[in-house]
Amino acid sequence: MTSATVRKRSVKRAARGAPGGDGGRGAGVRLVDHGAWFLVLPALIPILVLSVGPLLYGIALAFTDSQSGRTEPTQWIGTLNFQDLLHDTLFWDSFRIGLLWAVGVTVPQFLLALGLALLLSENLRFRWLARSLAIIPWAMPEVVVGIMWRLVYNPDAGILNETIRDLGLGDGRDWLSGLATALPAVIVVGVWAGMPQTTVALLAGLQNTPRELHEAAAMDGAGAWRRFRTVTWPALKPVALAITALNFIWNFNSFALVYVLTNGGPGGRTRLPMLFAYEEAFRYGQFGYAAAMGCVMVAVISVILALHLVGRLRGGEDA
Repeated sequence: MTSATVRKRSVKRAARGAPGGDGGRGAGVRLVDHGAWFLVLPALIPILVLSVGPLLYGIALAFTDSQSGRTEPTQWIGTLNFQDLLHDTLFWDSFRIGLLWAVGVTVPQFLLALGLALLLSENLRFRWLARSLAIIPWAMPEVVVGIMWRLVYNPDAGILNETIRDLGLGDGRDWLSGLATALPAVIVVGVWAGMPQTTVALLAGLQNTPRELHEAAAMDGAGAWRRFRTVTWPALKPVALAITALNFIWNFNSFALVYVLTNGGPGGRTRLPMLFAYEEAFRYGQFGYAAAMGCVMVAVISVILALHLVGRLRGGEDA
């Protein structure tokens, strides 16, 4: 065998086994695919078991007449629950209240968090302490927040009514039991409890804004408002849009905070959709009907997410 023949065979073997060859590329892709699946599985299995599985079960339950304490087998009834839901004025009232609550909490939450983030981004004395204090409400469970604010709103010995009496502004009132004050009072608590996470997100966005751009704008004679409008906001806008969309979804799905504060009262003035579905399922035992409510809320949230993602994609294309 000549040396030229040996060299030709070696080249052919290298071409077959090389990453650029067909055989090498196929084996490499298969190994990468299998390795990726093994890495994803530990996170994927809990999602499938704890999120996707219950979601699919709830969707299936919405098409049945499932009830608690029923001796007869559960029957498939098609879209009857959704048809009843279309004519349920109580549910649509709770849906309207949920939208009012979500908007009423999300908008002030963002504006106050933006002001606080701008303040905490400055080189202030004891800034580290101010940042630590600003996230305290975030570290508190919603049940604890609800109990604490119930004490604040207490009509007899609450700090709010005591302050009003000391200032000579009246005798105070029962904030959580009044038809006109219950929802605004709960919205104030929602803003206070959710503002830290928005502040942290916006503060992180502000830290990524190059300081050189602010210095250049200041040297050009731009004032504080103009610097914010032309430098800070364009850099902060993606973070602001993302956290606002997430806040709206979280607030619309709120349950524990309002449940502890008012339990949906008075007269259903603070009965959010989640509270209404909870009552139908666990107070009245209408599991199928409550599951249909949950499906409607999932559909609404999915539409909001889709609109948000489409807006982000269009914004990226325009950029």
